[in-house]
Amino acid sequence: MKGESIGILGGTFDPVHNGHLRFALEVRDALSLSSVRLIPLGRPPHRTPPLASDRMRLRMLAAAVRDEPHLMVDDQELRRNGFSYTVDTLDALRQRFPECALCLIMGADAFCQLNTWDRWRKILAFAHIIVAQRPGAPLPRKGEVAHLLDDWQTHDLARIREESAGRIFVHPVPQLDISATRIRALVARGASIRYLVPDAVLEIMTHEQLYV
Repeated sequence: MKGESIGILGGTFDPVHNGHLRFALEVRDALSLSSVRLIPLGRPPHRTPPLASDRMRLRMLAAAVRDEPHLMVDDQELRRNGFSYTVDTLDALRQRFPECALCLIMGADAFCQLNTWDRWRKILAFAHIIVAQRPGAPLPRKGEVAHLLDDWQTHDLARIREESAGRIFVHPVPQLDISATRIRALVARGASIRYLVPDAVLEIMTHEQLYV
């Protein structure tokens, strides 16, 4: 495991869709990550609970990545009691992979709100932060998160691979107009979601009558 770099992408995945998968693969390829672990959120402290059950979200996610060797599912937040906090997930991963570079992947919008997360200042002790910046998405210009970016941003990808944690790297990604909210709305009105989700996920959603 020494020398490996592991991407970490959390989300409700309610449902997982092609935007999630393309996003994970593009970041993985650009940063030459060994793998990306997709972690479905357990009990979210800052948002309403997912509509699909934990079991169904996990089943859809597993089906979506079945044929992609560089994407894997990590269900630790679903197995944990209480609210899901990213810092706890990173702590557990650091104990499991003590010599690997851990890379927490998040969008610029989430990064701008990082100071609202539980024990947010500890995150860089466990992992790098990879900020995936879509066209037009601003980065923080003032405040605590802006200071964090000023102090720890690197433009050198080699540092992400050579150091196990502690850096922030901003990576531009293309805009993909796919969202779980839109998919659920399409399903609710009986419209097709073909090509928005993997066929294996569509099959599960249809069979289980999810989001109708």
